[in-house]
Amino acid sequence: MNEKSKVKRYERIYEQIKQLIEATDNPVSRMATINAILHHKFNNYYWTGFYELIKGDLIVSAYQGPVACLKLKKDTGVCWAGINQKETVIVPNVHDFPGHIACSSASNSEIVVPVFNKQKEVVAVLDVDSKDFDSFDEADKTGLEKIVALIYS
Repeated sequence: MNEKSKVKRYERIYEQIKQLIEATDNPVSRMATINAILHHKFNNYYWTGFYELIKGDLIVSAYQGPVACLKLKKDTGVCWAGINQKETVIVPNVHDFPGHIACSSASNSEIVVPVFNKQKEVVAVLDVDSKDFDSFDEADKTGLEKIVALIYS
């Protein structure tokens, strides 16, 4: 998919999600809806889910795909990098990422997007894995950041 069509797809998905989540302000319900839509709209999304920061631990929350790691080792891997850096992390080849946590050997690239609450604190991350290498780019970063901002809007 070229970048222009990907940007347009994210714009359509954003509008769809925005309408659907108006039914509740529950963050986990919103995360579950976001997962379901994203996972089924993008063929390259192998695992799509959220990890929530709970009492200093990164715990799996709503997700789509194969069974996930339930708790991620502190300050290790791409998800913790997203939390600690407070910014989106794109990894073209997870096998080259120092400390990568392999919940599935089928994952080859990854994007992690921090979720900020209304106080601008990182409270979770959206984690998307792909079986393809170099699957994520700036269009994904921009689209996903806009979508996850809806969780606490």
